[in-house]
Amino acid sequence: MYFYYSIMKQKAGGEMDIRVLNYFLMVAREENITRASQLLHITQPTLSRQLMQLEEELGVKLFQRSNHSIYLTNDGLLFRRRAQEIVNLADKAQAELKQDTDVLSGNIAIGCGEMRSAQEIAKLITDFQNIYPFVQFELYSGNNENIKERMEQGTLDLGLLLEPVNVVKYDFIRMRTKEQWGVLIHKDNPLSKKQVIYPGELVGTKVITIHLDTPVHHELASWSGDFAKEMESCANYNLLYNAVIVAKEKKGAVICVKLDNYYDDMKFIPFEPKLELTSVLAWKDRQSYSKATNTFISFIKDCYKHN
Repeated sequence: MYFYYSIMKQKAGGEMDIRVLNYFLMVAREENITRASQLLHITQPTLSRQLMQLEEELGVKLFQRSNHSIYLTNDGLLFRRRAQEIVNLADKAQAELKQDTDVLSGNIAIGCGEMRSAQEIAKLITDFQNIYPFVQFELYSGNNENIKERMEQGTLDLGLLLEPVNVVKYDFIRMRTKEQWGVLIHKDNPLSKKQVIYPGELVGTKVITIHLDTPVHHELASWSGDFAKEMESCANYNLLYNAVIVAKEKKGAVICVKLDNYYDDMKFIPFEPKLELTSVLAWKDRQSYSKATNTFISFIKDCYKHN
């Protein structure tokens, strides 16, 4: 992230600052110069001039303008993502530096996959805030790849990751909860009457599974054995909610971990042989964290020292 920001400053002749990025992000959100200038409390000509200078400095066209609206170009879409990351990091750094030295406060950002072990995270947060009530938590939902990317960028402090996962660059503690794999299946599917699902029984059913070419997907393929090639995969997902909607429409099955959520017209059936995976709460090794985050990490280690 620092490298990317340095490149942008170089392109901009060293003139770009966070204020201009916030101007850009506001216009991108509102898609209207007049409305954005009102929200930013600056004049419309000033805002238009700043945007034009930004485009000139970067050497790309960020916006497509029409009579009543302004839209991001492809370059603008990419720049928005990077600009938002930089602004988020700047806000986070500012908040950390403003922390009261006598009263522990600040924000801790945690990424969580959709797993039952997230309940352990919830308990850790509750117990920690009972001791340090001025510490706030930001929760982000995603899969392993999303969470690790944000941890590398510095926008997440910790991540709950489903194993198997490469944690060479991380410190971590292993959660106590076992994640049980199976299928969420539509009640109209004949397989819904079963109590367990054996390898091969999903052949002929429209299956929605997690993204391919991930360590977890390889575990699922190993469980399925030779039947994996015969299964009809109609979609892949990274978060379960939308996958369930598709499965309801197609009256198919979603390969997933067991959650405590209830979904109308859907039934969870575990795999047999049983497939259970573990998860880890990880943070970057040898990373400089805020006082609040370091205190939370020490708190976690103490809670799990006899794990």
